[in-house]
Amino acid sequence: MTTVHTSNPLTVALSDAVTTTPQPPGDLVPLLVAKVYEEAPPAVRGRLLEHLLKPLSVLSLAAVANGIFARITFSEGWSKLQVNAEDARSVAAGDVVALVNHVQQVSVQAVDGLSKIVATSPVLAGSAAAALLITLLSKRAMQRTPIAGNDFDPIA
Repeated sequence: MTTVHTSNPLTVALSDAVTTTPQPPGDLVPLLVAKVYEEAPPAVRGRLLEHLLKPLSVLSLAAVANGIFARITFSEGWSKLQVNAEDARSVAAGDVVALVNHVQQVSVQAVDGLSKIVATSPVLAGSAAAALLITLLSKRAMQRTPIAGNDFDPIA
């Protein structure tokens, strides 16, 4: 077990989770995404939300976080998913946790894809939460068995 000298118990828990568990705890990723979301500028927040909202259905959007994501999605029209800065500011960290928890049930690959958005943001380059999130998502993606084919696609 890694010993970290700090007064922040979350830092110790995150450090131990990375070094001691082969699979990151399910609730750690949503918390890290929410932390990164809080640190991100509005433009990056919008990109993060857009990426997470893509795999969700209308019913899912209405069910998560009291429908805040349905209101955001339908304000611009369903076919044009674009989260503006004002909408991104209206989303709280708790809403992001709820969204990530739901998206992980629908498409874990969508959550794993967040690492590309976070890694390309110069503003988040110095963020410890962003670095830990990228590490956990990369580790989780490497441990997952690759999908050989698409059973739902009759053409594939």
